[in-house]
Amino acid sequence: MIDTLLLEVANIETDVLTGIYSEETGRPQPLRISISVELMPQPHFSPDCPLSASKNYMDLKFAATDGLPKDVHFMLIESVGDHICETLFLQDARINRVTVKIVKLAISENGEEIGMTLSRQRRG
Repeated sequence: MIDTLLLEVANIETDVLTGIYSEETGRPQPLRISISVELMPQPHFSPDCPLSASKNYMDLKFAATDGLPKDVHFMLIESVGDHICETLFLQDARINRVTVKIVKLAISENGEEIGMTLSRQRRG
């Protein structure tokens, strides 16, 4: 079995230009985004390990907030998830896999989670 390290940031709420219906276009929609990133860990994490031995969690949050272009309308939330994956792959060559879960809050009610989960593995 190969060791893996999963870094996770869950339930980031942000507004994104997305949607295919006329009532959705032209204005941002609230999304809840959770991200899991798989890294190959170093052999041991000692108490004095520097941050460079892992990845800053704020980089994951950035990919789901300020890393999304504010002037681009994403037709599908799948495209939002794909952009987040690509941003994280570009940030750090140690990332092997990214999983992004997106919930469309504007259409969710009574605790439902309507959305999608996209998992991408680094290619090549």
